[in-house]
Amino acid sequence: MKILIIEDEKGLAQSISLYLTDENYKCELAATFEEAIHKIKNYDYDCILLDLMLPGGSGLIILEELKKLNKQEGVIIISAKNSLEDKIKGLQIGADDYLAKPFHLSELSARIYSVIRRKQFGNTNKININEIEIDLLSKTVSVGNKDLVLTKKEYDLLLFLIGNKNKVISKNALAEHLSGDMADMMDNHGFVYAHVKNLKKKLADNNCDKYIKTMYGVGYKWES
Repeated sequence: MKILIIEDEKGLAQSISLYLTDENYKCELAATFEEAIHKIKNYDYDCILLDLMLPGGSGLIILEELKKLNKQEGVIIISAKNSLEDKIKGLQIGADDYLAKPFHLSELSARIYSVIRRKQFGNTNKININEIEIDLLSKTVSVGNKDLVLTKKEYDLLLFLIGNKNKVISKNALAEHLSGDMADMMDNHGFVYAHVKNLKKKLADNNCDKYIKTMYGVGYKWES
């Protein structure tokens, strides 16, 4: 799961990033309005943490831009501006939640989990697809009654494909999801093929149906 932290307080942004990284999220940072606009226009995220007061512009304008771009990311406003007016306006524009500073990082993590679960998986803690069960709280996967041991990248890949089931996902989109904006610096996306191949093999070894379809020259699709 990939998080964009739009926050100009460097210490707070780093603290959030370190905490969420330990919670197995992949984090990217944007400290200014311009950086944030560049990120949201060029990359996709599972959740965006948005400060309203940024150098160069307002976080509310970023919310409006997300709406214009028809982006589907969950958005949590994190701001010292705790006025009712700001909260209502942000939620009306499209934010999913609002958390006033200062806050406990454990509460922020719980809010992120709730927003992603609601956006992508219909507000459930467990995903069941025929013989496969995914526990979003414990981040475990089982097939039948047998645990399926996956790497973090394989788990992220599985959730991303299932969250976009029956849609063709390009290799570029998968590379960006797994590696963030570092994907732009890579000469090829061979690592995406490797992760998909390993995930397919682990599913097949546990007698799963062939859910992951290769769309040659395009990408991959989860069919169920």
